[in-house]
Amino acid sequence: MATTKAAYQIFILLALIAGIIMYFRFIERRTLFFPAKEFDYTPAALKLEYEEVSFKTKDNVEINAWFVPARDAKFTVLFAHGNAGNISHRVEKIDFFHELGLNVLIFDYRGYGKSRGSPSEKGLYKDAQASYEYLLSRGIKPDEIIGYGESIGGAVIIDLGSRNKLTALISDSTPSSAKDMVRIIYPFLPYWVFSVRMDSLSKVKAIHYPKLFIHSVNDEIVPFKLGKKLFESAPLPKEFLQIHGGHNSCFFESEDVLKEKVSAFLKGLK
Repeated sequence: MATTKAAYQIFILLALIAGIIMYFRFIERRTLFFPAKEFDYTPAALKLEYEEVSFKTKDNVEINAWFVPARDAKFTVLFAHGNAGNISHRVEKIDFFHELGLNVLIFDYRGYGKSRGSPSEKGLYKDAQASYEYLLSRGIKPDEIIGYGESIGGAVIIDLGSRNKLTALISDSTPSSAKDMVRIIYPFLPYWVFSVRMDSLSKVKAIHYPKLFIHSVNDEIVPFKLGKKLFESAPLPKEFLQIHGGHNSCFFESEDVLKEKVSAFLKGLK
């Protein structure tokens, strides 16, 4: 009888732990991905020519993207955006790179904009890989591709860059890892409660081509110290640009400084 009671108590305890894990993983998904379906703008709003293109991932998910050409471009930016909205909310950044003489391919993750499917960490990595392979199919060579990622898009582009050849990588407002973020947001919880890893800290060590890390000292979402930690973990060659402004506003508040630094970074590429 006592054995049965003990087994029942263990079952209840395990069920409770499982319920807690399921709850926090539900919260994790709801707080990590904020996809928007509707487009607010297109590059045409800034008088930019563009192609709307689509391609499929290895797991057969259709991804929507824009290819924005620049005259006599030497490099193409592969743009992985942040966790909210869709590509239509990044037209100012597209224009930023276009003014620097770069082609841009910006893609929507699965579940965002016109892309099919539902977002997940592994899914985002597959979406970036498909975008990279699409550029190769256009005749754009690996040493002509610059990976750019903002916020969690930085984790996506670092994952891509750790497994594929790029000429350079720009990480903007990117956390060192999901584990480090959890320790700040939920310091009372063990990390294994959550499923997302986004371990840029270890992946960036495999990237030995030029890297530019950008982070604001005023970032209220991804602490500056995590961006600096990521930079410090990366091998040479690397550069760090400290800017000002909030997580979602620093691009606009520091645009002149960004343009000067990114322009100089580009000039340093072969």
